[in-house]
Amino acid sequence: MYPKRTAAFALSAALAGSAVLMAAPTASATVVDVNYQCKTPIGNKGAVSPIDIKSVKSGSGYKITMSFQKGVSSSPVELGKGAMSPSAVIKLGGAETGDLAVTGPPNAEAIPANTPIKISDLSGTYTPKKSGKVTFTAGVLTIKALGTTTTCTPANSPKPSLELDVKGAGGSGGGGGGGGTGGSQTTPSGGDSQLPQTGPEDSAIALGTLGGTVLLAGAAGTLWLTRRNQSAR
Repeated sequence: MYPKRTAAFALSAALAGSAVLMAAPTASATVVDVNYQCKTPIGNKGAVSPIDIKSVKSGSGYKITMSFQKGVSSSPVELGKGAMSPSAVIKLGGAETGDLAVTGPPNAEAIPANTPIKISDLSGTYTPKKSGKVTFTAGVLTIKALGTTTTCTPANSPKPSLELDVKGAGGSGGGGGGGGTGGSQTTPSGGDSQLPQTGPEDSAIALGTLGGTVLLAGAAGTLWLTRRNQSAR
């Protein structure tokens, strides 16, 4: 009776250990309302757009994608297909400070006059140099169209939309840390569709699976020894 209980307990511990490892948080994302105040060639305009910033592990860095859920600013004339090009800056904070440049493709469809301009997803590559928790906050948005430039600045001191626990080259591991200076390498790339993943989850899942496998192997060994002792009796 007792050997069976011992084997069952070992199996439960293995599954619990695997679940804990798989649940280890590596990123935290939230949608944040950003009040953009835009300076346009025909005057000042304002609009609030929920901003979503997500990340996907890519080699030694992360692909960062910034999504606008509502349009900002507008044009007094129609903007034809491909007439508008957006870009933005994401402010880094926490263990590493600096600016991350993100860019996106021109508008895929014409934008009617006096209609909020829908910004395509903007993306860029972030390569950490320091280790710790790094925050990503919406910064200045720039819209170029028909030879003009519109600059939209967040006026409500928005909170970070993303926090990553990163390890930089030669870093000393994750955890909170003080600010640095100009901490990131930025390699802008074309905007992609909204990415569903957030943070380097694949590595956490792999670690959890490995831990569960090792513990299950230990439980199997315990069960085998128990049955062998019973047979010897």
